[in-house]
Amino acid sequence: MSGLPSLNGLRAFEAAARHLSFTRAALELHVTQAAVSHQIVRLEQQLGLRLFVRRNRTLALTNEAQAYLPAVQEAFAGLRRATLRLNQGKGSGILTVTCMTSFAAAWLVPRLGTFQERHPEIEVRLTTSFTKVDFRREDVDMGIRLGEGVWDGLRADWLMGEEIFPVCAPSLLAGAEPLRGPADLARHTLLHIAQWPRGWADWLAAAGAPGLEAARNQRFDLHLTAFQMAMQGGGVALGVSPLVDADMAAGRLVMPFGPRLPVNYAYYAVVPEENADQPKIRAFRDWLLEEAAAGAALADPALADNGSAMRLKRPDGRGNMTGE
Repeated sequence: MSGLPSLNGLRAFEAAARHLSFTRAALELHVTQAAVSHQIVRLEQQLGLRLFVRRNRTLALTNEAQAYLPAVQEAFAGLRRATLRLNQGKGSGILTVTCMTSFAAAWLVPRLGTFQERHPEIEVRLTTSFTKVDFRREDVDMGIRLGEGVWDGLRADWLMGEEIFPVCAPSLLAGAEPLRGPADLARHTLLHIAQWPRGWADWLAAAGAPGLEAARNQRFDLHLTAFQMAMQGGGVALGVSPLVDADMAAGRLVMPFGPRLPVNYAYYAVVPEENADQPKIRAFRDWLLEEAAAGAALADPALADNGSAMRLKRPDGRGNMTGE
């Protein structure tokens, strides 16, 4: 046969195969037993093979039907999931958002309550991951990702850029080996992030201290653990704005010296083009943009007070950062 078999026939087959009974399948589908039998006969004719055999008043699947059934059940399950997501997209229900762990803990989670107060009809489910998301296979509505802002088939809204700079506990500024300039890092522990192995090397080169050897190096899997160690006076971390903004505002971390360097990536709210205007997605995206703009406005005075800071422009169409 060419094309797909009858949808009604597949429904009758799936129900009858699950119950191994035409009678119970008819009750489930709210039709007569004769109707189920007719649909099965028609489906067998379309497929060109038998699906059921009768054995002493019992019903059994043929070998071909046993092989066919899982694919039919998965197809119906996929339709149910897609329909559920479609209904949830009407403005309420569950909104699943994925982002990186450090960004979630340092920036998104502390602000999320304000969105829930504004939109109690939307339940936000947050997942964290470093891997790419396949929106068409995974049950995810929106992602917040770090990149250049160009992903095929996806709408990417710029949220904020990243800057890197040293951060440490305030106590290190006036300790036995005070931090006054990049050269002083040679007498301290540098805290590294495994996913960014060249972070310190790139910053030191830009700061005019290429090849500087620290007294000690310590490595962490996540930004957050490195920042926590820095807060405890255990070394100097390479701070990343916006991840350290709240800790700096609270005085838990300070920047001993500059420069603050922009990187060639930024945070984007990412969603498939075809879903970009769903009400719940639009509501969350608008809120993200508001929060990001508010955070940038609060950060401006700190940047203006630091003579070595580089102010960031909005990225161009490809998401590349430019400095001024």
